[in-house]
Amino acid sequence: QVQLVESGGGSVQAGGSLRLSCRGSISLGAIHDMAWYRQAPGRQREFVGAINRGGLTRYASAVRGRFIITRDSDRNTAYLQMNPMNPDDTGVYYCKFEYTLGDDELTTWGQGTQVTVSS
Repeated sequence: QVQLVESGGGSVQAGGSLRLSCRGSISLGAIHDMAWYRQAPGRQREFVGAINRGGLTRYASAVRGRFIITRDSDRNTAYLQMNPMNPDDTGVYYCKFEYTLGDDELTTWGQGTQVTVSS
């Protein structure tokens, strides 16, 4: 069972920055997509952005130009750099890895990390 461990959440003022990390217990070579989602209070979970095996990134329109997703193959880790942040970015952030294990295509989620942006 692949596990993801998230870190880096916290509180920041509007205009500030945070970097989230998501480390997986699997080689990045088996992962074909690493994504970030977020869920604000009272709202559905929404897509933030993702990076695929080839290093191509895609972002939701609400964060494009402010958030950057990168990865570190040596650490099996994906990162979400957020700057500048605004109060609408408040929520619980989740990472999601899609990977291949044997003949199976699988998906696993991180436990979530709280991000709070104050005005």
